[in-house]
Amino acid sequence: MELVQHIGVPASKIIYSSPCKQIAQIKYAAKNGVRLLSFDNEMELEKVVKSHPSAKMVLCIATNDSHSLSHLSFKFGASLKSCRHLLENAKKSQVDVVGVSFHIGSDCPDPKAYSQSIADARLVFEMGAELGHRMQILDLGGGFPGVEGAKVRFEEISSVINSALDLYFPEGCGVDILAKLGRYYVTSAFTLAVSIISKKEVFLDQPGREEENGPTPKTIVYYLHDGVYGSFNSVLFDNTCPTPMLQKKPSSEQPLYSSSLWGPAAEGCDCIAEGLRLPQLHVGDWLVFENMGAYTVGMGSLLGGTQACRITYAMSRVTWEALRGQLLPAEQDDDAEGVCKPLSCGWEITDTLCVGPVCTPASIM
Repeated sequence: MELVQHIGVPASKIIYSSPCKQIAQIKYAAKNGVRLLSFDNEMELEKVVKSHPSAKMVLCIATNDSHSLSHLSFKFGASLKSCRHLLENAKKSQVDVVGVSFHIGSDCPDPKAYSQSIADARLVFEMGAELGHRMQILDLGGGFPGVEGAKVRFEEISSVINSALDLYFPEGCGVDILAKLGRYYVTSAFTLAVSIISKKEVFLDQPGREEENGPTPKTIVYYLHDGVYGSFNSVLFDNTCPTPMLQKKPSSEQPLYSSSLWGPAAEGCDCIAEGLRLPQLHVGDWLVFENMGAYTVGMGSLLGGTQACRITYAMSRVTWEALRGQLLPAEQDDDAEGVCKPLSCGWEITDTLCVGPVCTPASIM
C-alpha cells in the first residue's frame, strides 16, 4: 500500500485483496484512506469492523482449483454454503460488502474452472442484493499463463472468461471487473544467467556391478551461484524443473551425462533441477534460463551466502529510438546514450551491455 501510494496511485484505486491481514495492516489501510479490503471468514470481518469501520469489503470465495499447479482454496476462500451467513453478519455489523473475488490458482489447465467461479460469484451477488449489499466489483484473481507453450493459452482462458462474463455480468450491469495480471505480464520478462561455481562426479553403486564390464554409471552435480532461496524460488513455489540453455551448443558427438543443478546454500533442499541430460560442463561456464520473471527476483534472500542478482534492462535500437524522445528531455539525449548504448539485438551483449545498475531510464520496466 505504501509503495503504490508513493508512486501516485490514489487510495480509491487500491484493494487490499488478501483475506488474511495483520491488525496493524488494517489500521494502516484505515489511516491512509484504503477502504477496499477482502475477507473470507467471521474473524477477519470482526478485525476489520474493530480497526477499520468505514471499510468496504470484498468477499473472497473458494474455487475448484484441484487441477491448478498451486492450490489456494484451502487457505483462502469461503464456501458457497457459508457466504449467506457471512453476508448477514456483515449487514448486522453495518459493513458494506461491495463485491466478490476468487483465485483459481496458478497454471490451471481447465478454463472451465473460471466460468464456474464466475457463475458462483453471480449467486453470491444475488445473495448480497437480497440482503441490501450494493455489489459492484468482481475480482477474477490471477495466475494467468504468460509464456508460450503453456498447457492452456491465455487467449483460450480469456475467451472462456469473456463468454461467462457476457452471460452472468453483461456489459452495462454496473460491475467493475478486476484481475491480477502480474504473472502474465512478468513471467517471460526476464532471462537469468548463472555461472557454475563448482562440480563433482558421483558414481552410482549398484549391486553386482563388480561382476560386469564397462564403466560405472555416474551423475554430475553442478553448483550454481544462485539457488531456490534466490532467483530459483519458483522451484519451491511452482514445483518447476528449470531447463537451462547452454553457453555453447554441444555437438552431436558429445556424450550426455545424468546431471543435477544445485544452489550454494549449505543444506539439502537447495536443489534446482535433477534428471537432466547435459554434456560435460566446467566451472565458470554459464547457464541461461528463460521465463524467470515470476516468483524469482522478488523472492531472493541472503540465505547460505546467496547474493541478489544484478538486473540489466535491454531493448532494441528501434525501440530505444522510438521511446527516448518521450522519456528524456532533448538536452539529455546525448548524455544518456553516452552512458549506455542500447542493444540492437541480444547477440551484441558482450560488446554493448551496460554493467551499471540499469541500462535504460528507470521508468522503463
